[in-house]
Amino acid sequence: MSHKRIPKRKAAAAVGAVVALGAAAILLPSAGASQDGVPDDVAAAPRTLRAGDASDLATRLAGMLGDAYAGAWYDGEDKRLVVNVVRGEGVMALKARSAGAEVREVDHSMAELEAGARTLKTEATIPGTSWAVDPRTNKILVTADSTVTGDTWDRLESTVEGLGSGMATLKRSAGTFRTFASGGDAIFAGGARCSLGFNVTAGDGSPAFLTAGHCVAAGDEWSDRQGGEPIATVGQALFPGAGDFALLAYDDPAVEAPSEVNVGGRTVPVVRAADATVGQQVFRMGSTTGLADGQVLGLDATVNYPEGTVTGLIQTDVCAEPGDSGGPLFTQDGLALGLTSGGSGDCTVGGETFFQPVTTALEAVGATLGADADADAGADGQAGGQAQGAGEETGDGQAGADGRADAGDRTGGQDAGAGQDAGAGQDAGAGQDGAGGHHGAPEQNGTGSGRHSGAGSGPAPSH
Repeated sequence: MSHKRIPKRKAAAAVGAVVALGAAAILLPSAGASQDGVPDDVAAAPRTLRAGDASDLATRLAGMLGDAYAGAWYDGEDKRLVVNVVRGEGVMALKARSAGAEVREVDHSMAELEAGARTLKTEATIPGTSWAVDPRTNKILVTADSTVTGDTWDRLESTVEGLGSGMATLKRSAGTFRTFASGGDAIFAGGARCSLGFNVTAGDGSPAFLTAGHCVAAGDEWSDRQGGEPIATVGQALFPGAGDFALLAYDDPAVEAPSEVNVGGRTVPVVRAADATVGQQVFRMGSTTGLADGQVLGLDATVNYPEGTVTGLIQTDVCAEPGDSGGPLFTQDGLALGLTSGGSGDCTVGGETFFQPVTTALEAVGATLGADADADAGADGQAGGQAQGAGEETGDGQAGADGRADAGDRTGGQDAGAGQDAGAGQDAGAGQDGAGGHHGAPEQNGTGSGRHSGAGSGPAPSH
């Protein structure tokens, strides 16, 4: 298996190609305020923002507004961030407007909505149910799959009604909530198949990748082809509980695989990890179904799988199927958002799919990815090189000590794990697969992309 490094100049060119796919121009928020913190321009119009910048602004406003903040969501049509401010908090509303957000006054604070979610956890933790705060309605969205019937349905319905009028909505899903692991192709262990998520640099500077935590129940050693030699070993994993993620270290420490996602004929370089925003347009890659797109519906979602409860997930209307578990959720301009966990439905009838936030997983395992890792590696390498003259170790050694290892350019290839199976195209599909690619069924596309993604059978982002 061979893996090639993507030069930084090529990576930069690839970023430009992604912009050509339709990424909107960025207009960063910049607003003036008087010395007492009250905005000078109280009638400032909402600013035009790209989704990633809207997410950053939402995080900033959440800290600035305190208890007056009641969630935010991204209006993709007008490219604006809409921020909920508790009714009666006029000064805070003015601050949000001055920062560039569109403000909407609502009745329920985040504290009230979070208290409602805690009540659901205490009184209605039923397999086949989920809940998440929906800032667009200022309510808790509660979903029950087809297995919730009879007394359990009555219990759930009663709990929702007990939260109070206008606090929550209850809907049914036609499918069944499940994790999306299956026997098949992409990355394999113990007869099970999952999808590689994002290539990362582990805390010790070695190459690794993220996937779903529930996948590792199949085994500690994973291969990039059915029955093949292991290429990676499980280092850390969590499922169920406060997440669904796993870090797998490549067995070959010299592996170089770029941080990118293959979207069918072209790749999206992974720029950095970011938090998702409700309303954001997102894309998912998986070894079964290739590329799919949709919107973020809710954050901090709780899902009650048959195997146990998982909290802190991203809820979307993107479809997925068995074998897609662990695959990447990302934006067309290279923001890494999540790892496929599970859901209901399929890519014929649709359904709900939940994702592990990448930012949470990275923090938990002490890894970095994308340009962030590459920049850190470069900085550490430079520092190490200077220190070398003083008798310290080489730049590479320094970088390793800081847990960075020339990340941005490394790891995808192998991830060919995902689509690598692509037979001949293994290398071609490799770099791309690594990125996120889990190219489905390698055996069906000798060019190294796998059945869906790398081969280009899935549509490319068009928004």
